[in-house]
Amino acid sequence: MNEPMRTNTAAYEQTIRSTLALAATLADADWLLPTECPGWTVKDQVSHLVGVELGLLGEPEPEVEVPDFEHVRNDFGRWLEAAIHVRRPLPGPVVAAQLADALERRLAQLPGLDPDRVVMCPDGREGPYSRLVKFRAMDCWTHEQDIRRAVGRPGNLDAPAAHSFWELMSVALPRIVARPGKAEPGRSVAFTISGPPDFRAAVRVDGDRRGQWAEPADPTAELAMDLETYVRLTAGRCTPDDVTVQIDGDKELAGRVLANMAITP
Repeated sequence: MNEPMRTNTAAYEQTIRSTLALAATLADADWLLPTECPGWTVKDQVSHLVGVELGLLGEPEPEVEVPDFEHVRNDFGRWLEAAIHVRRPLPGPVVAAQLADALERRLAQLPGLDPDRVVMCPDGREGPYSRLVKFRAMDCWTHEQDIRRAVGRPGNLDAPAAHSFWELMSVALPRIVARPGKAEPGRSVAFTISGPPDFRAAVRVDGDRRGQWAEPADPTAELAMDLETYVRLTAGRCTPDDVTVQIDGDKELAGRVLANMAITP
């Protein structure tokens, strides 16, 4: 493994093991609690993780007819739902055991893969396989946090995968500030995220109305929030009305940016 592959694999493993440790403490009723992903319970979140990992292991897609659920809006959503729906009859601990087995198999598989092999990543861009593993760390951690919020047991916010989340999701901030945020050339927006881990960055719009990374000093507007709020907003788990964000400077500009923070559907 090269260094990116080692780092991303470690982040991926850590968050799944954290999820499994949490799962081992859940009561029967906890598995059925709704999460912020529409239509998905705590058990469905774990089933989703199992389905993706089994697909990466090369296992065939489950043969199940997915009903026309209200939360399934397109073919991709129906494809994701298959791994969940086929496991709905199973008890939560059985699904957790499937995730534990899939993790061990993936950890055995990953050292034998070429970390530089070019693959399609979830953002629609090609990249090395090590980048795909970074996406897996991010996705698994995001769903771990979904589960933790649902059962009221916060934790692991300062995981290595939190850095994966920031690094992969923050690339959309320049576009958000410049396009739906409609920042005028020369205007800038700073983002202050308190954790740990803490993140601070700023975007300035250039003369061609494109967002560019800039120093966060003296921004036109600033949005300050805790890490969980940033994760919920950018992952599309809530609206700005559901969270507390401190806004300084140009409130109209900040409001437009905040209203368009959701990066994933």
